[in-house]
Amino acid sequence: MSITLTDQDKLTLRTAAWGAVSLMSAAGAAGSAHKAATEGSIALTSATGLVGHVLTKAPKGVKYGKTVAALADQVLPALTASISLLKQQYPAEADNFRRTVNVAIDAAARRQKGEHSPTMAEMARKITEALDAA
Repeated sequence: MSITLTDQDKLTLRTAAWGAVSLMSAAGAAGSAHKAATEGSIALTSATGLVGHVLTKAPKGVKYGKTVAALADQVLPALTASISLLKQQYPAEADNFRRTVNVAIDAAARRQKGEHSPTMAEMARKITEALDAA
């Protein structure tokens, strides 16, 4: 089965996935925001299938919010919209997208020593909740 995503569909998927990594990075800013972003980005660009082809590039021209709250206002609905879009066209890719984003947020939350910060754990919960809302 072949599906075609419009440029807008691809932008929604990229905004959602890359934005989720940005949210995790912002939530972990007290630790190493750069390391969180790097680890999450590696996970996104390592995805396979249709989702992998779409997520190889970060979204271009997206103006993310300047605060964590503004970023969350953009990203969380985009995550839900992405799952809905993929469920309608190709349910297996919806599951692939969900798994890919979960791997990316887990990678972004990974710490060298100690436990995850409560802030990052809460952000991961909100991202997962948005993925499951569709």
